[in-house]
Amino acid sequence: MKIWCCLCFGEEEEEYKKRETMGERKGILGNLDFDEGKSEEIRHDEELGSGKPRDEDDGGKFRLQPGEGTSRGSNVDVNLNLSLGGDPSSSSAAAVLERDGLDRDSHSKRPKVHSLALDCDSFLLSMPFQENMSDEYERMHNSLGNYLCSASEDEGSPLMSNIWRMEEDENVQEEMDDREIRMDLTDDLLHMVFSFLGHIDLCRAAEVCRQWRMASAHEDFWRILNFENRNISPLQFEDMCHRYPNATQVNINGSPAIHTLVMQAISSLRNLEFLTLGKGQLGETFFQALTDCTMLKSLIVTDAILGNGIQEIPIYHDTLRHIQIVKCRVVRISVRCPQLLTLSLKRSSMAHAVLNCPLLNDLDIASCHKLLDAAIRSAVTSCPLVESLDMSNCSCVSDETLREISLTCANLHILNASYCPNISLESVRLPMLTVLKLHSCEGITSASMAAISHSYMLEVLELDNCSLLTSVFLDLPRLQNIRLVHCRKFVDLRLRSAVLSSIKVSNCPSLQRINIVSNSLQKLVLQKQESLTSLELQCQRLQEVDLTDCESLTNSICEVFSDGSGCPMLKSLILDNCESLTEVEFCSNSLTSLSLAGCRAITSLELTCPYLEQVSLDGCDHLERATFSPVGLRSLNLGICPKLNSLKIEAPTMVLLELKGCGVLSEALINCPLLTSLDASFCSQLKDDCLSATAASCPLIDSLILMSCPSVGPDGLLSLRWLPNLTSLDLSYTFLTNLQPVFDSCLQLKVLKLQACKYLTDTSLEPLYKDGALPTLRELDLSYGSLCQASIEELLACCTHLTHVSLNGCVNMHDLNWSFSTSQDEQQQPERLLQNLNCVGCPNVKKVLIPSVARFTHLSSLNISLSANLKEVDVACCNLCFLNLSNCSSLEILKLDCPRLTSLFLQSCNISEEAVESAISHCNMLETLDVRFCQKISPSSMGRLRAACPSLKRIFSSLVPI
Repeated sequence: MKIWCCLCFGEEEEEYKKRETMGERKGILGNLDFDEGKSEEIRHDEELGSGKPRDEDDGGKFRLQPGEGTSRGSNVDVNLNLSLGGDPSSSSAAAVLERDGLDRDSHSKRPKVHSLALDCDSFLLSMPFQENMSDEYERMHNSLGNYLCSASEDEGSPLMSNIWRMEEDENVQEEMDDREIRMDLTDDLLHMVFSFLGHIDLCRAAEVCRQWRMASAHEDFWRILNFENRNISPLQFEDMCHRYPNATQVNINGSPAIHTLVMQAISSLRNLEFLTLGKGQLGETFFQALTDCTMLKSLIVTDAILGNGIQEIPIYHDTLRHIQIVKCRVVRISVRCPQLLTLSLKRSSMAHAVLNCPLLNDLDIASCHKLLDAAIRSAVTSCPLVESLDMSNCSCVSDETLREISLTCANLHILNASYCPNISLESVRLPMLTVLKLHSCEGITSASMAAISHSYMLEVLELDNCSLLTSVFLDLPRLQNIRLVHCRKFVDLRLRSAVLSSIKVSNCPSLQRINIVSNSLQKLVLQKQESLTSLELQCQRLQEVDLTDCESLTNSICEVFSDGSGCPMLKSLILDNCESLTEVEFCSNSLTSLSLAGCRAITSLELTCPYLEQVSLDGCDHLERATFSPVGLRSLNLGICPKLNSLKIEAPTMVLLELKGCGVLSEALINCPLLTSLDASFCSQLKDDCLSATAASCPLIDSLILMSCPSVGPDGLLSLRWLPNLTSLDLSYTFLTNLQPVFDSCLQLKVLKLQACKYLTDTSLEPLYKDGALPTLRELDLSYGSLCQASIEELLACCTHLTHVSLNGCVNMHDLNWSFSTSQDEQQQPERLLQNLNCVGCPNVKKVLIPSVARFTHLSSLNISLSANLKEVDVACCNLCFLNLSNCSSLEILKLDCPRLTSLFLQSCNISEEAVESAISHCNMLETLDVRFCQKISPSSMGRLRAACPSLKRIFSSLVPI
């Protein structure tokens, strides 16, 4: 047995084609049809039965000897030639050699198929036609080709439109085209793969090889002939029908001359089951010929002119099941189809319709404006088994017609009578209805509800835009879905249904009262009901309620959603912009989310909801009293309530509380045992007793912000001893004069912020650098303070454990000079841990000197910007990475010994170009340099700076000289 495996990738190069020799072609065998002119060597391989391999095959083939994984002792040759040619050429092909006694022809023979295939003399339709081509040749080869070629262009990608007709015979062997390649796949596998392709893709697949041509042309793939909106001629369509006489579906909607085409389809396609056509004129002969199409099941005619506009159009057929005559122009139509199940005459212009369809169960006559009331009555009542009826936009329909229909059509389940202004449903009984749609029915009023209440099977009711409807009282055991949208006069809604699951009520500006009883309703949305004042709910499974913009709701709404009411499973409640609420009180064991955003009139809030996890109070800027006891909140922000003066919180799981901005808060009882962060910034009325009580009940606080809390004094600070985990304390903008309570109480403090504490004396920080207070302190912020130069120098010299120090805006700070006398041993200086030093806007600093002997080995960031009097900077720090000297307008001397400096900012400095060049020449890792608005540095000299520091990647300079 000999196995050939061929893989084809991409397109074959022309140069490779030229180099391909005839001997190589002969060495590649396939199960193709050959002429009698084949060489003897190839004939020998075709007739070979012993399986003996040829010796002259190239190295792409290897041999398996008996016992090496083969069965029956046969040798197996495997050719793994890979062709990179995209054109189907003979560079790789599959040859299957039969075993002894096996007839090759009978083994590989395929059934004769009338296919969309070209013989090897066929031409590409994308090429220009020859002027001397005969009409018959053009008709035979191009009848469908022109259409498919244009179709492929519409698809957005070029199609190699090889359309062929192939007749395969056992005794006729044709020579394979040099551009074809054999893909050795079984016919069954190809058939399965091609079943997923459309017509355009099947034509593309036919370009691959002869086997694919034949497989893609199988009639199974061409049972649906879709020529919708295609410019196909009658001759082309006739040729197509002859090629595939077993086609079952035809679509010629939008094609020219649809009458001629459809007559050809009816006469040629005896198995036709589905026919779609439209956008043209259909003569009476078409409808007369329909009876000859005995297998027809579905007929769809869209946007067509039926007949000559005078005579009656008959549709008589014994097997039709579905008919759609949509948007057609016709005077009178008669349908007699004993098997018909669905009929649609939607948007057609007939004035009369005669129906004789005893099995019809779905009738659509929507928007048939010329169909008179008597004609509708006669048509519908002649179909006693109808179950679904759409008569929307039939303005002539009256209650009398509906009464006749209700008496005749006992199985009517679905009725759409929308946009029928003359119906009111008075004395109409439709007990079997399950779906009723009455959109924009001006005659529907509250009295109509009496008729609807007799439809005890009703499941869906839609009453949108019923402008005269004022109230709905319904007790329907099966009602599941109701819609009431844009009902301008609607005032009262009362519904009772155990299975009611969906209520859509919106834009009903007059709605005042709602009473709903349901065991299935889970979500209720009543947004923008400005007049709603009363809401009563008995909904055992209700979980979500949205009452956004219900401006007239009063405080009584709280009783509806509290324990003991009719919503025991309520989880989410939205009352946004309900501006009539003043005192809100909820007691619920199920509520988890509450939103009161925009409720500006609320002054008192009391929540007893142990499982409440989310609450929104945005815009509640008049809230004065708030009680959360107990709640399941993990975080709470009350900083948006500037008038809050009394607060009680009992939250066993709360970890974050923000009171920032509660400027009048004077009473606060906070019992949150898991609280870790408390921000009481700008709570100017918060006193020591509140702070002490909070510290005692919240022992896990590790971050406390008391910025701008001037009422906090020593007693309150001493209570911080109850907070053993306190690591961050902010006392900025307070009137403190003595920090000893902090030093005594906060032994684990790591961050201390004392911005603008102007009443601290020069000795206030002595315990830090003399007594070793706060040994774990790492960050200290003394910005905008009044400490003297000596205190600052002592602090920086002795507190070697500090890592971040901020001295921004300190007017009493002068030079930063850490130089030492030569007699002092460098080794005696302690190693400092300072990493970040900020001295922004210090007006009296004139000199910054940090030599290497100062041992600031960890300093990585130094910011001295906006220091207008700074003249000299001499820094030698081995790990400094960031240096900002921007807006130091007096800077003249800059000396840097910072081998790891990466960013240097000198914006708006008056330093010379030579000084900058000299300073950066010792910074071998500098990447960013900012010299914008430096008057003495010209943009044209950036090359010098890059030469002085080759590591520079970014230089920011002014675009034009200053």
